[in-house]
Order: sequence, then C-alpha cells, then structure tokens
Amino acid sequence: MLGHRIVVTYRAGDIVLPATGNLAADSGKSIFLEESYQQQGQVKTFRWEIPYGCILELNECPEGPKASASVQQPRQESAETARQSGALEPKVRPA
Repeated sequence: MLGHRIVVTYRAGDIVLPATGNLAADSGKSIFLEESYQQQGQVKTFRWEIPYGCILELNECPEGPKASASVQQPRQESAETARQSGALEPKVRPA
C-alpha cells in the first residue's frame, strides 16, 4: 500500500482522530503519512508518524493516490476574501 492514499483512525491519548494522507513509509513499528500543500507559491510537505499501537482503523481511499498540492490550482486568498467568507477575527480588548 506504499504510495497509496489512505484513511487512518488513530488514538492520541484519550482522543480519537482521523487522518488522510499518502502512505509514505512503514518502519515495522509505525506508519508515516505524508501530505503536500502549496503555500506562497511553494510546495511544502508535512509528514507524521502513527505508531501501530495507536491505529484503530486503516483503509485505502476509494479515489486512489493523488497529489494534494496542485501547482495548476494554487490557493490564493487575501485577508479581504477571508473576512468576506465569514472567517472569525480576533477581538481586541481595551487595556
């Protein structure tokens, strides 16, 4: 399944979390998921480790492997657009 896109449900302490990414490696004790994204015109990669003992469920995604950072469709969102889309702004308290 190396290189395939997978969905993992895993335990982190008392919390159960879902994760989706490309299966980058398997050390025999844990798996490594990898996700790529584009930020300010640069493709960046995020990789995280999930130990076998924490995995509750692991399935291959039905759509198959895909690159998550698309150079053809960069995500560019200005602060103005973020405000218009209903993004929360921090409240400033007087001193």
